[in-house]
Amino acid sequence: MPQIFPKHFVYLLSRNSPFLCKSRVPFSTSTDKNPKINPTVYNFLFHEHNFSPESAAEAASIISRLRNRQKSDSLFSYLEKNGFSSSHLETIVKYSPSFLSADLEKTIKPKIELFQELGLSNNDIADLVTDNASILFRSTDKVVIPALSLLRSLLGSDANVVNLLKKSGWFLIKDLDKSMVPNIEFLKGRGVPTEQIIACMHSFSRTLLQKPGKLRTAAERAEELGARPGSGMYIHGVRVIASMSDEVWEAKLGAFRELGFSDADIVNGFCKYPPAFAVSLRKMREVTDVVVSTGKYGMASIIAYPICFCGSVEKRLRPRVRVLAALEEKMLIKKWPSLATLCSLSDVRFFERLVKPHLDEVGHLFRI
Repeated sequence: MPQIFPKHFVYLLSRNSPFLCKSRVPFSTSTDKNPKINPTVYNFLFHEHNFSPESAAEAASIISRLRNRQKSDSLFSYLEKNGFSSSHLETIVKYSPSFLSADLEKTIKPKIELFQELGLSNNDIADLVTDNASILFRSTDKVVIPALSLLRSLLGSDANVVNLLKKSGWFLIKDLDKSMVPNIEFLKGRGVPTEQIIACMHSFSRTLLQKPGKLRTAAERAEELGARPGSGMYIHGVRVIASMSDEVWEAKLGAFRELGFSDADIVNGFCKYPPAFAVSLRKMREVTDVVVSTGKYGMASIIAYPICFCGSVEKRLRPRVRVLAALEEKMLIKKWPSLATLCSLSDVRFFERLVKPHLDEVGHLFRI
């Protein structure tokens, strides 16, 4: 077959005084080893809103003053009444200390009410905002409402939008008209079914929120490796490639070749299971060493079943190899299972099939 990969690759490889908490501050943006802690800010966060000493001290070392204590208190009280815990608020303040001065009526309250009307519970809203704190600082009218309208038109109902936002709040941060919309149009133009695109929105949201050019490049590379746009693995392949820089992708291909994969093997492996290509070089070598050292499997087995790169070495692969070696030594099995069987069986099925019948002999080597 023609040489489709470059020959050379780049390898990338106490609660009484705020001042008692200075030594417990995790970090500070100040170069001073003992940053000055504003006692007013500290007391507000620690004593009045139950922040941890560390978080209160950290914020109080960055925030020089409370511009309007009453407004800050109203902001925190409002959020606390709407399901935000101290932990939620700590995370938001850590992300943006200026949050203490946010305008409740103009900036925060409209978004919370909008999410409530959409159907998100207070706990869901608190989690959504905490995981994506920048949502609070996006324009409600210019960003959040248009994004929700677009998502509703794509998914068909508020309930579906709620389910999506529970998984990822990135859709309310990015400019969807410049990222998601052209990416969806591109994938549809390549023949990718709508249901696969929607599944991608739920499972791999950042794939669709990348710059269109990066997604196109990833799609072209996936198709070079034999991925067909209508196949179930196509989106997975595009996602894997789009998550890497050009240098990392080339290094990954080089790693497969270094292990003995030919161009044809790489194509076949990618078509079978693209997520295997997201595994680190270190883990690829570790899996190869464990598998080949058994003397029961060669590189041909790994090439035929690249999914073996994805399981845990210490929690799955090594214990199972030890069990099989012990069973063979005690002459309790005549033949080892295929590598595919070894790697694909669930822990329960592996236990029932190979450990339970010989529990006294090998039970100590395997724990579910």
